Amino acid sequence: MQGIVIAVSVSATHTMQKPNAERIRLLTGLGVEGDAHMGETVKHRSRIARGPSQPNLRQVHLIHAELLDELADKGFTLAPGRMGDNITTRGIDLLALPAGTQLRLGTGAIVEVTGLRNPCAQLDGIEPGLMNAVLDRDAQGNLIRKAGVMGIVIAPGEVRPGDEIRVERPPGAPVPLKPV
Repeated sequence: MQGIVIAVSVSATHTMQKPNAERIRLLTGLGVEGDAHMGETVKHRSRIARGPSQPNLRQVHLIHAELLDELADKGFTLAPGRMGDNITTRGIDLLALPAGTQLRLGTGAIVEVTGLRNPCAQLDGIEPGLMNAVLDRDAQGNLIRKAGVMGIVIAPGEVRPGDEIRVERPPGAPVPLKPV
C-alpha cells in the first residue's frame, strides 16, 4: 500500500491549528522538530494531568485528506493542519491500519502508528459540530473515531508535500487501533 504526503504542519504552541510548512523534520523518539507535542514523555495537556512521565505515543498526528473531503461534503471548510495534524496523507486508509504499522516517509523517516486520535470538544471551536462530524457508529453501534492516527518516530528524516508514503504492516495477527 502506498500513499502521498499532501501537507506537513508544525506549531511550537499548543493550538488546534498548525500552520503548513515546506518541510518538517522528524526526530527519533521525539516527534516533529519545533512542535509543541515533541518529546519522549506526554505533551498533551490532558495526558500530563494523568501522569507527566507517561511515554509520548502522540509524537506525530496524521490525518487522511479523504476525511477533509468527507467533511467538505458536509459543509465544513478545513485545510490540512487545521485539526492539529502534522502530516496530511492521501491514498492510505489510516484508520484501518493495525497498531505497529510503520509508515516510511520522505528521506528515510519512519513513523510507527500507535493508535487513534481521540477527538475532543476543542474541535467545535474550529467549526461548530466538527467533533460530532468526526465520530460515527458501525453496524454494531461501536464508536468510530475518524480524526486520524498518532505515531512515534522510529527513524529521523525530512518530510515534504509530495513525498511518497510506503506502508509496512507488522508481522502476526493485526492489532486494531485504539485511542491513545
